[in-house]
Amino acid sequence: MGDPATTFTVIIPARYGSTRFPGKPLADIKGQPMIAHVIARAKEAGAERIVVATDDKRIATVAEQHCEVCLTRANHNSGTERLAEVVDILQLEDDIPIVNVQGDEPFVPAKNIRQVADNLASHTQLAMATLATPFTSAEDVLNPNMVKVVRNHLHHALYFSRSAIPFHRAAMLESSEQINPTDYLRHIGIYAYRAQYIGQYVRYAASMLENYESLEQLRALWYGDKIHVDIARETPEAGIDTPEDLARLLRVL
Repeated sequence: MGDPATTFTVIIPARYGSTRFPGKPLADIKGQPMIAHVIARAKEAGAERIVVATDDKRIATVAEQHCEVCLTRANHNSGTERLAEVVDILQLEDDIPIVNVQGDEPFVPAKNIRQVADNLASHTQLAMATLATPFTSAEDVLNPNMVKVVRNHLHHALYFSRSAIPFHRAAMLESSEQINPTDYLRHIGIYAYRAQYIGQYVRYAASMLENYESLEQLRALWYGDKIHVDIARETPEAGIDTPEDLARLLRVL
């Protein structure tokens, strides 16, 4: 599945509070809570250590049946901030590769978890590694809930946006039907970084770009840190933001 020499830790931030789907990590999926499926994917990827980071005892009680749990504060603004607290609590060594897998991604392919860990290991000069996949419909390209990324020839991220980037002037001005969706990359929200960099990241002040787009990875680009973006080996299912999203996915799986 990847380089067997790459050892890495998976930290799974999971919170109970969600405006559109309260208690999402505990939602039942084929007889198992969502968080258990995420943990299973991390195990399948070959993670050396798996830690669920949560501020909720209900999630902790379920997760500790499957892996290590770290209770964190409730007032974090992002999953990365929650990871930074875990790094501090567990006193993780600076050079340990950490993969951030969201607790509401039960269908994340194990291949992708391993892929970002391997990519970080093979690009030692880069701060982070993440993934993307080509879009399949013009409608999705124009959907602000689906994040786009543009990268250079070295596969380094140039920018992330909720807007359709790059802006194809001729196609956009004439008709969205002229858009070729495969020219656009959908960002997949899985990250690998070293423990030291997580601490560095949270010490940065939030940037204007990050606040405007509501995309925390823009903080790294604002301060000049490089992010490797590879095409995912396996295209993941769309995210689960509402109970209706989950019901829709369960009908087709």
